Amino acid sequence: MSSEPLLRVRGVHRRFQTGPTVVHALRGVSFDVAAGSMVALVGRSGSGKTTLLNVIGGLDRPDAGTVHVNGTDVTALDEDGLSRLRREKLSYVFQSFGLIPVLSAAENVAAPLRLARVAPADRERRVELLLELVGLADHAGQRPAELSGGQQQRVAIARALAASPRLLLADEPTGQLDAETGLSVMALLRGIVESEGVTVLVSTHDAVMMALADRVIRIHDGHLDEQAAGQSYQPVPDVR
Repeated sequence: MSSEPLLRVRGVHRRFQTGPTVVHALRGVSFDVAAGSMVALVGRSGSGKTTLLNVIGGLDRPDAGTVHVNGTDVTALDEDGLSRLRREKLSYVFQSFGLIPVLSAAENVAAPLRLARVAPADRERRVELLLELVGLADHAGQRPAELSGGQQQRVAIARALAASPRLLLADEPTGQLDAETGLSVMALLRGIVESEGVTVLVSTHDAVMMALADRVIRIHDGHLDEQAAGQSYQPVPDVR
């Protein structure tokens, strides 16, 4: 694991205007994530988890502060730069899966590789490898509607890994799954950190899921807890 953090967040603020009310979604958030680690971002609904992930991934702009991913200042990029960042360095897994209904599992996974104009033979090898990695080698030809929720999320994870990102952002990836299926998906993410060398930042509010992370960062009302602030993390609590 590299000593240089893959993700560096410094002094990030984000406010939203709702009528006469100003909502402070993020209040001076700062932390690092080491390369090759899996970090759980923990907090209740409305605590700022999704806003933080959106700022890190360039889907939203902070009002103040900086975000660096693998040495790139995300907050300084224009739209073309952000698109390139999302093609080459980071990827997302969402709670809603986001698969294309008319495409098979293999075709969904291949979609980012087609956009990147990867040669067909290389594309097929990568898709085959990823479907095997997520345990769906026998379901390559099935469309999303023919798959269970857990299987669809596994396809979404495989698709997110297609272009070999350095950072994977997962926003409540088990939110639509039952506890047992959700735990298997989280275990898959844990395995991907080991097998693909990807750094994973995953938001969750499930204490059981935290046990699979290397570290836990807690966020409440836009603040990081004092114990998790700055560049240090608290050990994962023993929930067994």
